Amino acid sequence: MVCLAFASISGIASAQTKVAVINLQRAVLESDEIKKASDALQTKYKPRQQELEKLQADIDRIQQTLSNGAGKLSPQGEADLQAEGQRKQRDLQRKGEDLQGDVDRERNEILGKSSKQMQEVVGKIAQEKGYDIVVDVSNTVFFKPALEITTDAIAAYNKAYPAK
Repeated sequence: MVCLAFASISGIASAQTKVAVINLQRAVLESDEIKKASDALQTKYKPRQQELEKLQADIDRIQQTLSNGAGKLSPQGEADLQAEGQRKQRDLQRKGEDLQGDVDRERNEILGKSSKQMQEVVGKIAQEKGYDIVVDVSNTVFFKPALEITTDAIAAYNKAYPAK
């Protein structure tokens, strides 16, 4: 009985576990779908970014006028210019926060969907190639480069989910 137990344990111990490593973040970010979505986000939010740049230029102009015009402006003119600068600064901050929130929300939605799809693709690769485990490179101290499947995953993802 003891010999039988040792035989089964040694059989389990001698079984080779097939491992692969992936840089999941790189795989997702380098997919054609994400590259296209990134370009689309930049195009979509470019007018709002330009509006922020114009506000910043206005604020810079006001500050320049206030610093160069010391003594040339009436007290009321200086106060009006300072008030305008403060208003534009508040607008810049509020619109900047709104823009960042909108971009972050949309980007996270896109990345979440793509990450889930990439995990499905990696699962299929693991099944096809007989991997027992696929580990993300961020959790790995050392691995042989031959174990990495990131490029294969990007190619498989681009095939399964072509950029529209």
